Amino acid sequence: MAGKNVWLVTGASRGLGTDIARAALAAGHSVVATGRDAAKVEAAVGAHENLFALTLDITDQDAAEAAVKDTLDRFGRIDVLVNNAGNFYAGFFETISDAQFRAQMDTNFFGQLNVTRAVLPTLRKQRSGQIITVTSTAGFVGGVFQSAYAASKHALEGWMESLTPELAQFGISAMAVEPGFFRTDLLVAGSSTISPEINIDDYADATAQTLAAFAGMNGTQPGDPAKLAQAIVTLSDGDTLPARFIAGADAAQMIEQKQADVQQQIDANRALSESLSHDA
Repeated sequence: MAGKNVWLVTGASRGLGTDIARAALAAGHSVVATGRDAAKVEAAVGAHENLFALTLDITDQDAAEAAVKDTLDRFGRIDVLVNNAGNFYAGFFETISDAQFRAQMDTNFFGQLNVTRAVLPTLRKQRSGQIITVTSTAGFVGGVFQSAYAASKHALEGWMESLTPELAQFGISAMAVEPGFFRTDLLVAGSSTISPEINIDDYADATAQTLAAFAGMNGTQPGDPAKLAQAIVTLSDGDTLPARFIAGADAAQMIEQKQADVQQQIDANRALSESLSHDA
């Protein structure tokens, strides 16, 4: 989408969100960068004449509506929404409390819906715009110790896959971004990673080992978030926004393996599957 656009980026006080805001600013766009503390957002991104930092808790629908109003008051339009805010409730399913699982969905799934719901009336009125949602490789490939996180990201994938054709009639495009492991603070315990609340002896050793492994991985992930941010801006500025961007060689490898596994599962029981139609 060529030209100088107005970007609204959630979760911009750290990690990938900060890099996306910086990359969009460097490309000449105006950026509304949001987080739970506007001062921390501005400090992270860096002062810029085209930066407007806002406080936003994405789990609050009223706050999302207010952020959109403030954006329109400042810039008069919104061209690109980047749903980036999120966190990671780590743990085996039985060790994650009901409250924790719901909190994971509130932030990673319903929070994105809140902001998008607030933005879409403006984009429909303009008959233009983009919705870019950062999901995860975990939105395709579930795994041990991430049942809550993977559930929230799978939900985002299904939502975006359905939203994209719904919005095309209004000139609005949408893209899901599936990063692999990037060198952000997602794996930092007490920051973006929240440990399980329930202690069960059968899971205790594996829980301690997995949390230690995550801590050891932090800072050594292969992906460069600044490069991913630049890639997102490049795709946004291009002629056609793809429906999906698999981000990172590790992400591509894991998703390709999942697709191969699913094909094998289809083939293994194809005859039984095809036998389920009503008899003629």
